[in-house]
Amino acid sequence: MNTVKRSFLALSAILIGAAGTSAQKEKPNIIFIMADDLGYGDLGCYGQTNTRTPNLDQMAAEGVIFTNHYSGSTVCMPSRASLLTGYDQGHASVRGNPAWTQSGAPVNLKANELTVANELKGAGYNTAIIGKWGLSEGKAEGNMPSNHGFDYFLGYKTHGEAHHYYWDTLYRNNEPFILEGNKFELKQGKYTHDIFVNEALSYVEREKDHPFFLYLALTIPHLELTVPEESKEPYLDLGWPKRKMNTTGHYKNDEEGNTTYAGMISRMDKDLGRLFAKLKELGIDDNTIVIFTSDNGPEYEKQDKFFNSNGELRGGKRELYEGGIRVPFIARYPGKIPAGSTSTLISAFWDFLPTACELAGVAPSNTDINGISMVPEFMGDHAKQQTHEYLYWEFNEMHGPIQAIRKNDWKLVWRLESAPELYNLSTDISESVNLSQQEPEKLKEMLELLNSARTDHDEFPLQTRELAIKRRKNN
Repeated sequence: MNTVKRSFLALSAILIGAAGTSAQKEKPNIIFIMADDLGYGDLGCYGQTNTRTPNLDQMAAEGVIFTNHYSGSTVCMPSRASLLTGYDQGHASVRGNPAWTQSGAPVNLKANELTVANELKGAGYNTAIIGKWGLSEGKAEGNMPSNHGFDYFLGYKTHGEAHHYYWDTLYRNNEPFILEGNKFELKQGKYTHDIFVNEALSYVEREKDHPFFLYLALTIPHLELTVPEESKEPYLDLGWPKRKMNTTGHYKNDEEGNTTYAGMISRMDKDLGRLFAKLKELGIDDNTIVIFTSDNGPEYEKQDKFFNSNGELRGGKRELYEGGIRVPFIARYPGKIPAGSTSTLISAFWDFLPTACELAGVAPSNTDINGISMVPEFMGDHAKQQTHEYLYWEFNEMHGPIQAIRKNDWKLVWRLESAPELYNLSTDISESVNLSQQEPEKLKEMLELLNSARTDHDEFPLQTRELAIKRRKNN
């Protein structure tokens, strides 16, 4: 080969490589942040007046806030499965927490079941989950994040371990990551939330020159309620009522609940402010879309309404009223998402997979998913945004099964062997007036839709959980 030809080929390779690198960098980084059991009204931008969340409020001011966004479920495991796979609870493989299956064996994602991480990895992204995985329960093999498209993992393997903020064994990829000196019973050692935030900061710095997807699955403010004392200090002398917590049960709570709850949320907010500042420092803020939400409604405020965590919404975690499934949802993408905007789009966790795919410039591999891309709505192009015919949920635990379906402004809630409940959310967001008797035609329509909204699942049949309840009583 002559010298001229070699030089030409070398120059071509450089130009092609540069073009490929440029094309890759046009893909936005995607950071999806999930709180755990945070209520719809727990942030200042959603009406909270007691707890201070300045960084998330600023995120909302610089992006879009959604007022009709829903979690995948009213408890963590099925909710996270819907987020990752794009399927609602009528079609997902995981439809309940591990103790409530028909056989007693936990149901995880299927071996090598396709997730949003697989899709983004195929589109040239590096992928990571930091925090709570909670989809590798029992003795099942092949259900770690690495089996579902994630290049990197640091966090809790199971959701039960994630109940404790001073747990001694996390996982780094597929191997145990021991936290020497951590004793969860005594609340001693390293606060795991801090480990996750610091790891997230390190991750974005490592990946700043390559498109990345970071799923930051935080555990705040899930019971147990505990936080380092400095996070409580802003709330100590405000004259708040005291709420005594159980400190000796499964959850090793701090003694007083209200200052702890507020301190946990404020600590999370402060740490997310550090993450937002890091994106600016690295010069990747303008090419990063950040999404913040919660996995389901709150548990702490189901008995005590001091924080009014759900505003006007009825119920909370483990219920299919709005308080159990309607969640805060904020998205920020500088220069792309109109700042200070609000969306009333009816959307849900299963929309994230097709949304991420569109942002990455690829089509979802599975054509039967329930999700719809929210990208047009993000960008303010409301005319191009497709909408759902309906949203469907089911809850398979002690008081279930419970089913719920929303179509436009109408919502049907049906607990097995009980009378159906029909609500018009446009006039009754608190679900206080059951219209099933006054609206027989609408009730019939919604019941017919409910009957067609799910596929059968051997482990989650629509029958009372007698076997699961008996097992639970015997343990």
